[in-house]
Amino acid sequence: MAEIVQQRIEDRIPELEQLERVGLFTKKEVKAIIKKVTSLEYKLHRLIINKDDFIAYIQYEINVLELVKKRRAHIRYQFKKEEIEFPIIHRINSVFRRATNKWKDDVQLWLSHVAFCKKWSTQGQLSKVFSAMLAIHPDKPALWIMAAKSELEERNSSESARHLFLRALRFHPGNRKLYQEYFRMELLHCEKLRKQKAELEKAHIDIAGYEFSAEILSGKLAMVVYNDATDKNKDAEFVISLLNIASIFDFTKDFQEAILQDLQTKFLDDSVTWNFLAKRELDAPGVGEALQTVMGRASEVDRREAKCCQVYEKGLERINTEPMWTSYIAFCLERVKRKTNVQQLVDKRQERLLGVLRRAHDSSLLKEDYYKNWLQILVSSGDEESAANIAIAATRRYSQSVSAWSMALQTLVHLGRDDVRRLFHEALANIHPKESLPIWRLQIQWSIANQNPEETEAIFKRGLSSAVPAVAMEMKESYVDWSYTTGGYKKARKTFTSLQENRPLSKTFFTKMIQIEKEQETPKMDNLRDYYERVLQEFGSSDEDLWLEYIQEEMGPLGQPENCGKIHWRAMKFLEGESVERFTSKYTLLQTGHL
Repeated sequence: MAEIVQQRIEDRIPELEQLERVGLFTKKEVKAIIKKVTSLEYKLHRLIINKDDFIAYIQYEINVLELVKKRRAHIRYQFKKEEIEFPIIHRINSVFRRATNKWKDDVQLWLSHVAFCKKWSTQGQLSKVFSAMLAIHPDKPALWIMAAKSELEERNSSESARHLFLRALRFHPGNRKLYQEYFRMELLHCEKLRKQKAELEKAHIDIAGYEFSAEILSGKLAMVVYNDATDKNKDAEFVISLLNIASIFDFTKDFQEAILQDLQTKFLDDSVTWNFLAKRELDAPGVGEALQTVMGRASEVDRREAKCCQVYEKGLERINTEPMWTSYIAFCLERVKRKTNVQQLVDKRQERLLGVLRRAHDSSLLKEDYYKNWLQILVSSGDEESAANIAIAATRRYSQSVSAWSMALQTLVHLGRDDVRRLFHEALANIHPKESLPIWRLQIQWSIANQNPEETEAIFKRGLSSAVPAVAMEMKESYVDWSYTTGGYKKARKTFTSLQENRPLSKTFFTKMIQIEKEQETPKMDNLRDYYERVLQEFGSSDEDLWLEYIQEEMGPLGQPENCGKIHWRAMKFLEGESVERFTSKYTLLQTGHL
């Protein structure tokens, strides 16, 4: 191994001598480089090699390259690159090859090599890296796309890029992203050739000696890609994505018309098609004179939005489905959210949205999320009766949905409806118990604000008997809080005492009572000890913070510091696993005054 390392160091001597001779590095710096690379070389030639050692080696060499580049710029010396930079770049590529051969599955390592080749303009090496990478990772479409783009952009080779896309499609037949990028590549190549031809003609140069394929110039190759892609992906969304790509190029008007015709003949049973066709009306040309005034512009916007709605209506005549209604409502909602100073336009948009929401609801095809938007508009406009009716209707349509019931009940509580109590019972009867916690919270809030204490307490007791642990635990915590708020310390303590043996129990339930005790004018240490002892029975094996809080209480003005040793001993005995280490660290900090 020593001979190999020594040989590799000796191979560096010509470039290091050049670095010193031309004044890029000093003699001291050259010695430092030799020392460092000797250490790195030994690491690369051990019996058990480590990927991090290869990365460190490569990074060091790249740092040297960067430094050489900066020194060149500083002293304005740009000669002898073949004798200085080229050997370093060659060595880095060699180490990258060794690393990727050893760790073939590390895609990031391959991409690092690609990035290096791009930055230091080693185009021939770049193609080899991509070729080797794709041989190992042909299952990753993104790498094929990256390689094809590199061939087109870095090497200006459309033929190689096309060949890579075709190979990729053999591995991934029908892959949408590959087809989209292949289609884009053909259009880019076509645009480039058309510009070259136009420049030659403008300069009155004979183009007979240049290869300008009529099929490529006319975009026929791109259309071949489009036809193949749509044969394998019969989907409106995919066709629209290709149309959007084509629309970037100004010579594709005929393509766009052909694609649009395909969309209108083959995909009219898809709501995505109608959504796209409707939104196209927003970009349709308008009347120039009308755009000179604020009212004129608002009128033009309204006209375009009305045209969009006409397309949606045609779509509903053909496919009366939830996705179709969803697209229509989403469009109307987006227009309502747009800001304008013209009140007539605001009113028109809101009226249009309310009408569509009502019709979708009547057809039982309105999505749950849109009921919330509907209610917000009705409440803000002051139509309380309609809001109440829609809230109840939403719960009938989605009777098992927690969010639908929460939304409806919040609206009805806000409106002060008399039948809220009945609806809370109905909600809890329809919703799965495991999902009912938000309804219990809402019911407690409503009862505290609107009912007498006896009725609120009855709701708490019903919640305590829930078979769902999360509901029962939160009801206990809230019950203690409410008892303290309405009846003071004695009632809170009585509630706590009656519930502390009823499982399930939470840490918060106990800490609330501890906090209430501390808030009293003369807290009783005996009571605090009882609470801590009880919570430690439940959670003392895993929660080191409880033990520390207990110790801090004993160290305080009400406690007895001599008890701290006993509590510490018990903590070390009760705690399990990593909690012991955490407790020991925190206890040390507490003793030194850092906690």
